[in-house]
Amino acid sequence: MIDSPSIWLTIVAFLLLLGPLIVIHELGHYLAGRWCGVRAETFSVGFGKELWHRIDKRGTRWRIAALPLGGYVQFAGDADASSRPDAALAGKSADELKGTMPGAPLWQRSFIVLAGPLANLLTAVLIFAGFAMAYGVPHTPPVVGGFAEKSAAQAAGIQVGDRITAVDGAEIESFFDISQRVALYPGETVDVTIDRAGRTLEMPVKLMLDVSKDEFGNEMRRGLLGIAAAARPEFTRVNPLRALQFGVTSSLEQMRMMAIGLKQIVFGERSVREMGGLPKVAKFSGEMLSLGWLEFAGFAALISINLAFINLLPIPTLDGGHLAMYAAEAVRRKPLGLRSQELAFRLGMAFVLAFAVFVNLNDLAQMFL
Repeated sequence: MIDSPSIWLTIVAFLLLLGPLIVIHELGHYLAGRWCGVRAETFSVGFGKELWHRIDKRGTRWRIAALPLGGYVQFAGDADASSRPDAALAGKSADELKGTMPGAPLWQRSFIVLAGPLANLLTAVLIFAGFAMAYGVPHTPPVVGGFAEKSAAQAAGIQVGDRITAVDGAEIESFFDISQRVALYPGETVDVTIDRAGRTLEMPVKLMLDVSKDEFGNEMRRGLLGIAAAARPEFTRVNPLRALQFGVTSSLEQMRMMAIGLKQIVFGERSVREMGGLPKVAKFSGEMLSLGWLEFAGFAALISINLAFINLLPIPTLDGGHLAMYAAEAVRRKPLGLRSQELAFRLGMAFVLAFAVFVNLNDLAQMFL
C-alpha cells in the first residue's frame, strides 16, 4: 500500500484539477454567448469575496473570488449568478432586450446553456483521444481463456473458448466491454450471450461481488463474471479520426455508467456512501497526481464528464434546469411566469445546497470517523 500524499500536494492537485475544469465550463457558456451576440457582464472563477478583477473592452468583468468551488457567467438580463431572468426587464420591447439573455431566441439561449457541459465533455473526449493517439486503442477478443475461483460464469455453464457477444443485449466487441457492462451490478443476474463453435447460447449469470482496495486503501465494489481473457491485451495504433471516435465512445460510456449509478442510489440499490463530494475529489486528485501526470489526466477526464453530467440534471439553478424550463417554453410557446421561475430557482438552490452539505459531510465522516 502506498502512503497517502501530503496535504500540500492534495491542495495543489485539487486546484490544478478543479480550476481549469471550471474555467473550461464557463468559457463554453461565454463563447457561445458571444457567438449569439449576448453580452457577458461578469465571468467569475469562484464565489464570494472578490480577490482580483479586470474589465475588458466589451465591459465584461473578469474576476477571481475567494471560494474556488465553482464559477459563473452572468449575462446581460440575468438577475444574479443563478441566471434567473431580471424581473425589471418584464414588458420591455425587443429592441430594448437586444443583446440580453431574455432577448435571445429560444434556440440561442438553449445553446448558450448547453455549451458549458459540452465544453467539459469535449475536454474528456480530447484527453481520451490523446491517450489513444499516444498508446493505441486496447483490444482483447472477448474469448474466455480461464476462470477465477468460484467463478459465476463457470457456475452458469460458460466454458473456456466461448466468445461473449452480448451482455443484457448490449453488444460486446472486446474483453474490456465486459467489465463495463457488469461492474455496476454486483450480486445481480445478467443475461450473457455467447458464441460456442458457431452456436448462439444465452445464459443467465448471477454476478460475483468483488470488494478490493487500490494502492491507497480506497475500497471498490464491482460485479464480476469471474473470467480471464484467452489472449493478452493488444494495443492497436489508430489515426486521429479513430482516436477521436474512441474519445467520444469512452466519454459517453462513462456518462452512461454515471446515470446508472445515480439511478441505483436513488432507488436504494447502491449505498449513498458511494457518492463523493469535494473532500473525496480532493483526496483522489492528490493520489492520482502522486502516481503521475497520465493518471492525473485520466482522472481529470472522469471529473470533467462528472461535471457535465451533474450540470445536465434537470434541477433549477443547474444548466439542466434551465434547459428543462426552455423545453417547457417550447411546448407552451411562451416563457414560464416570473413567479414560477422564481419559485423553481429557490427550490432548486435549496436542494443543491442541501445535497452539497450532505455529500461533503458524508465524505468527511468516511475520512475521519
